[in-house]
Amino acid sequence: MGHPKFARPKYDTPPHPWKADRIEEEHAIKANHGLKNMTEIWKAKSALRRIRGQAMKLIGRVDTSEGHYAREKDALLASLNRKGLIATDAILDDILSLTAEDILNRRLQAQVYYKGLACSMKQARQLVTHGQICIGDQKVTIPSYPVTRDEEELIRYHPRSNLNDENHIIRQTILGVRESAEYADDEVDPEFSQSEASEVNESADDAPKAEDTVVGGGE
Repeated sequence: MGHPKFARPKYDTPPHPWKADRIEEEHAIKANHGLKNMTEIWKAKSALRRIRGQAMKLIGRVDTSEGHYAREKDALLASLNRKGLIATDAILDDILSLTAEDILNRRLQAQVYYKGLACSMKQARQLVTHGQICIGDQKVTIPSYPVTRDEEELIRYHPRSNLNDENHIIRQTILGVRESAEYADDEVDPEFSQSEASEVNESADDAPKAEDTVVGGGE
């Protein structure tokens, strides 16, 4: 047991710091997902390692159709399905095909972009940190917040955000990108002005936040 004031790291760093292939791969993932640093990738890989380890332990059992291991298997599959990582009819073998990017795709930042609320991953991160995004009635300002399957359809702009105006420059840009169907070719990323962010932040101080409800949340 460590010191309660100094929590242990919840992720493992690479065993070797200078592997060219790994570095190139992580830089590509960082650029594709608009991440701030490599730590988010290491967190996703560590979480994936724990999930795969649990699945491999259950696969190695002779019989997981009854008893404790059956309950553990059902709980694992139900948990990953609830998190949006596997399908409803998935089996243990499907867990072994998961990648770190599958976990990164469940971040709020990525889900905002995939739902068409931002022009790019970096802009999605900006909108989240500026308090422009809500899940239901709750404002969430943590880009790494893990979105569950039930929360996907609840992601929206904050009710007091200027982005609810369809004539806003960002909304018009998103509409233009949709019509031209050039998501992979050109990404237009107009900056969200600081004055707009300040206006929403001031007016939304009384809105519920997720900082106190998410354990281990980060950038």
